[in-house]
Amino acid sequence: MPTPEIVTLDVWKVAAQTVPRALWRMAVDRRTVTRLPGAQFAKLLGTGDGTTFTVRDADPLHWAVLVAWNSRADADRYEDSRPVRAWRGFAAERLQVRLAPLSSRGSWSGREPFGGSRSAPDYGGPVASITRARLRPTKAPSFWRAVPPVAADLHTVPGLRCAIGVGEAPLGYQGTFSLWESTNAMREFAHRRSAHREVMAATPREGWYAEELFARFRVLEVRGTLDGAVP
Repeated sequence: MPTPEIVTLDVWKVAAQTVPRALWRMAVDRRTVTRLPGAQFAKLLGTGDGTTFTVRDADPLHWAVLVAWNSRADADRYEDSRPVRAWRGFAAERLQVRLAPLSSRGSWSGREPFGGSRSAPDYGGPVASITRARLRPTKAPSFWRAVPPVAADLHTVPGLRCAIGVGEAPLGYQGTFSLWESTNAMREFAHRRSAHREVMAATPREGWYAEELFARFRVLEVRGTLDGAVP
């Protein structure tokens, strides 16, 4: 796939009484968003705190929509689309992060949604990362045992602005979105913290993933709030 000019991640918060409406939107918008003009790739995602990447993490009050767009004009037109209008009609809060791909490695559903595998020079401003993996069912128990120390350590790293778990399903498909003050802050977690280093070293040995992706982005704009705060 060509590298998209812009990627948007929307996180919608709903009240407990409107969770059924959110579930309905997750079902009916899946095809609609994919077919919007300029949408190269789209995923509607559940969220969680990413502590164990099991059903226990699931957060029914927050739902995410990730779209890779051909152009900024396409992303702007998305604001007037039927799915966005519908979410605005009942959601209590919205966060939108606009991103430009810097580097990407791996695949998602057999595609390279943020451009082909490549590296990029360091970027001095705020950055974000998206990780996504599909677990091999036989390897899931050992992966779940390895995750909690990494998740606990993540939220102690200076420079982390926010982090949420995202996935297409409660089990077997897991990922993260994290927003950082700088590339150095992100690398401090990814390469210098012992808990994450140990999991990285174990990944090829354990063969946890049937498919995996890691992508890094330049943060273009943060709109709205997440749980009442601007991340």
